[in-house]
Amino acid sequence: MAKDMTLLWGSGSPPCWRVMIALEEKNLQGYNQKVFSFENMEHKSEEVMKMNPRGQLPAFKHGDKVLNESYAACLYLENQFKSQGNKLIPDCPAELAMMYQRMLEGLTLHQKMIDVIACYWKVPEEKRPSSAGEWSSESLTTEIKLWEGYLQKTSGGFLAGKTFSLADVCVYPTIFTIFRFRLCEERYPKLAAYYNRLKDRPSIKASWPPTWLENPRGEDIMKDI
Repeated sequence: MAKDMTLLWGSGSPPCWRVMIALEEKNLQGYNQKVFSFENMEHKSEEVMKMNPRGQLPAFKHGDKVLNESYAACLYLENQFKSQGNKLIPDCPAELAMMYQRMLEGLTLHQKMIDVIACYWKVPEEKRPSSAGEWSSESLTTEIKLWEGYLQKTSGGFLAGKTFSLADVCVYPTIFTIFRFRLCEERYPKLAAYYNRLKDRPSIKASWPPTWLENPRGEDIMKDI
């Protein structure tokens, strides 16, 4: 089954990590894969462009079906392999609604994170502030406080309730990335507890970005948020 699948991905990319976590959760190991370097602009190579004309990663193919959006790939995998591996879409209507809500809100969190990181990296090192707290981080701070509040209200420990779902598959890579860039765990205790607890989940450990194994700590971008 997995032999009919191909994933082109880049290490350290939350969208790529989402798809890899979903594949692990559905017991779809053994798929064809190739890693590309963002630093060397390999995501703009002819091989990637053939599968994804936007030159973005991940690029995922199952048979003749191509899904180049990470959320689409995750939803496809769960719906195509419902009876295999772990169930990622809850039956409870309330949890189902919450799952979709948190999944899509996760896109806002991800974009606000990317905006801050991109701003930091675009500034020459000699002019770079010591952390994101010194410039346009107010929007991200407000967003992170929302997620801290969500986890304060949930009784199950996961984003959509009592079970690990596609909401966690899709949003955890972003939350992990924010903490990797030194978000203060004491300031956001519920979010930090969620971040630390899921690090040991088998699907997450098995798909851990290799560049982060080599360099587990990122810059101090988020320390004052």
